[in-house]
Amino acid sequence: MEKVINLSVVDQSPIRKGGTASESLLETVELAKVCEAVGYSRYWVAEHHNSGSYTGTSPEVLIAEIAARTSNIRVGSGGVMLSHYSSLKVAEQFSILESLHPGRIDLGVGRAPGSDQRTAAALAYPRLQDDGQQFPQQIKDLLGFLSGSLEDGHPFSSVKAQPGDPPESTPEVWLLGSSDFSARLAALLGLPFAFADFFGDLGHGPAVADLYRKEFRQSEYLTEPKLNVAVQVLCAPTEEEAEYLGSSRNLNKAGTVMGLQRGLLPPDEAIAYPISDDAKVFMERFRRGYVDGSPEQVRDGLLGVSEKYETDDISVVTNAYAHSARVQSYELIASVMGLKSNL
Repeated sequence: MEKVINLSVVDQSPIRKGGTASESLLETVELAKVCEAVGYSRYWVAEHHNSGSYTGTSPEVLIAEIAARTSNIRVGSGGVMLSHYSSLKVAEQFSILESLHPGRIDLGVGRAPGSDQRTAAALAYPRLQDDGQQFPQQIKDLLGFLSGSLEDGHPFSSVKAQPGDPPESTPEVWLLGSSDFSARLAALLGLPFAFADFFGDLGHGPAVADLYRKEFRQSEYLTEPKLNVAVQVLCAPTEEEAEYLGSSRNLNKAGTVMGLQRGLLPPDEAIAYPISDDAKVFMERFRRGYVDGSPEQVRDGLLGVSEKYETDDISVVTNAYAHSARVQSYELIASVMGLKSNL
């Protein structure tokens, strides 16, 4: 019997060259409806700032729209960059989402800025930019505000993030990361952990996953480790078409070392675009971590990721120039992996 993989989605809300932010965001909502219909378990939206390639600056707003337009799929953040915000405010936002859509909201939290350092400073201005040292305390405070159980002696123990004590239900909190820092913290607090393999060719990923499992401590949230891995995937009817469609995403990624600040180019333009030798080396390196190809190739690749990380919980990140190419990719993956409709 073939192994069953629990598949979810992380959507970065890509924008195409010549496209608009409104188109990108509406396509994210439409893609969520498609992914619910074909059987994905969760739909997470990302947080980026000052980006010419991604439009999702406010995951909590997108989550509200997606949850309102869907029925059963879990919806969440992949993730909220907590260092920019107060734990109380994030707890209030997601408590409202959970109240409106009980049992369907995930709160994925990351430590990275989701931006360049100058933009991170602008997000804090006129306050000093957070250096990340308080992140563990922020997570503990976030959990306390969500559950109404800040420890005795906490300076804000009398502050409630929502009416009622305790709340009827709380969002499921995940820690996100691409290094051992968040993995260790998730293990210490007994929280689920999602590893961002989709950044590209992260050879240390399995070691981080193993570290999380070894250091995991049972908690009120989990009795055993819960590991998700997010992978960059592009599926098309043939390997050749997948390679063609993936050229837009690949050039966009290589553009981070070329100073390109624009949306995804059409595949024909991306293939013909002149890139530096350094960018070519960078492109080939991160592509090694991607799962692209025909449905059968992608199925084998995802099963390989499952075996490598020792988890049956995988999230798919698919970026392409055309919305139709993304829809096609998610539908083909759902079919070849045997997903059952959520509707």
